[in-house]
Amino acid sequence: MTFQAVITEDGSTTLFIPELNEHYHSIHGAVQESMHIFIRGGYTQIRNFPAHIFEAGFGTGLNAFLTFLVSESEGKSIHYTAIEKYPLEDQYVRQLNYPERTDPSKAEVFHALHDASWDQDIRISEYFTLHKMKGDLLEVQLPDTSYDLVFFDAFGPDKQPELWTEEIFRMLYQSMNEGASLVTFSVKGSVKRALKAAGFSLEKLPGPPGKREMTRATKRN
Repeated sequence: MTFQAVITEDGSTTLFIPELNEHYHSIHGAVQESMHIFIRGGYTQIRNFPAHIFEAGFGTGLNAFLTFLVSESEGKSIHYTAIEKYPLEDQYVRQLNYPERTDPSKAEVFHALHDASWDQDIRISEYFTLHKMKGDLLEVQLPDTSYDLVFFDAFGPDKQPELWTEEIFRMLYQSMNEGASLVTFSVKGSVKRALKAAGFSLEKLPGPPGKREMTRATKRN
């Protein structure tokens, strides 16, 4: 696939995929969208550290980078696992300006996230360990009761409907600890029904700029 860099409304970049007619992040602001959904909507729900996070879709590395920044600022340890079927080539990673829009002093870390070897733990810093899985969410076997938070950031259900199913959410539910949350941008009815069928309790939260709502699903007793 080919990608086109696009400047979003908050000045941060996203990538547009003409073949899918889809952006990786919101054109209303890539960084502010990820901060709103995954950091404020998800990371802030973690009560015990060190914590384990799983991301469905490493993509541009933005969610991992923002999580690194907040874990560093708070001095809280995170083990971050992410799966990606189609890693971005370096030529496209170099077009992303997330360090410039957040913390320019951490630019080397952003690129280290992308350069990190696959399928092994890589210690990025004292507080942040990354494990990138090169593979397909449809085929992966995740360990039971391991994750304290899930970032579900696949392309939308109209683009990748096979990922937004009860079967996928049930697998993620099984991999999560009691009280853990899954956060996602989608509030589509079929997605909410699939999450409920998998066992989650749902909350509708205010969405980021350009989107009215988002979803937080929690694994409860």
